[in-house]
Amino acid sequence: MTNTNRKWLLAERPEGEPDMDSFELRETDVPSPAPGELLVRTRFLSVDPYMRGRMRDAESYAEPWDVGDALKGGVVGEVIESASAAYDVGDLVTGEGRWADYATLDADEVAPVDPTVADPEAYLGVLGMPGRTAYFGLLEVGEPKPGDTVVVSGAAGAVGSVVGQIATRNGCRVVGFAGSDEKTAWLTDDLGFDAAINYKATDDYRAALDSAAPDGVDVYFDNVGGPITDAVFTKLNLDARVAVCGQIAHYNDEEISTGPRKLPGLISVRARVEGLLVGDFATRFGEASERLAHWVASGELEHRETVVEGLTNAPDAFLGLFAGDNIGKQVVRVSAADE
Repeated sequence: MTNTNRKWLLAERPEGEPDMDSFELRETDVPSPAPGELLVRTRFLSVDPYMRGRMRDAESYAEPWDVGDALKGGVVGEVIESASAAYDVGDLVTGEGRWADYATLDADEVAPVDPTVADPEAYLGVLGMPGRTAYFGLLEVGEPKPGDTVVVSGAAGAVGSVVGQIATRNGCRVVGFAGSDEKTAWLTDDLGFDAAINYKATDDYRAALDSAAPDGVDVYFDNVGGPITDAVFTKLNLDARVAVCGQIAHYNDEEISTGPRKLPGLISVRARVEGLLVGDFATRFGEASERLAHWVASGELEHRETVVEGLTNAPDAFLGLFAGDNIGKQVVRVSAADE
């Protein structure tokens, strides 16, 4: 272990799409754990679209970062020093850390990582917050029934790819929107989606849905917003359920655009639209983690991580989310097991 800790700070609040001017890499001393804490060396760091909202000086469900703050995110790391009886040096844990080489984490707020179930980076994706979001968002908000048609936007991402597979397990017809032929092929050939639409190669989303979802849409899991959502809302069936998980198409907007008025269309079909925050299900995280781990270990649930190498490239990995660079979960490998 070195005595130097590199960490990324929020250098300025971005206007529109962030760029490298929003980030500053600074070197500090490696922190020491207080009683009940762990000093964790970051192995993998998660970058997620919701982090864009934390860069704004605006009230939201997640507390905004102040300029000069160290950026926070989910990590998988190795315990280097323990001031808690709950974990030993060498244990792998996951929790909210920093965009940094090292961080101190409260031992009560981390979970163990079992590399015999899946590679450690999977604990930031299918076995972490995105997997739990998919699990509760689809099953509790979407309430899929056998024979339903489920449409997923951002379907090749960390959340959407799990949503589609769980929907398939529940006997649904599953249609995914994704941004490349490689992604749509992954959805249909590997994950079992019944149809996939490359939105970047499609001019008419409504016509594409007519072909991919000829019986209409019973459940829509929305990670994107924008024109895709506008099209899906015109295809909602009677008693359809819409889970609004993300709106990445709008995260860099400086002004709120006015699109089609959707509310009148909900009246005739009596559709239900519900916002989704996975934290609302915190008391049931154990349930989701257990089932997801079982499905992954048995090979019933596939997953994929796009790994960017090196802490210095963490901002690039984050910015790549808005260009759709990732397939599955976007993570940064900060250090290797043998370092």
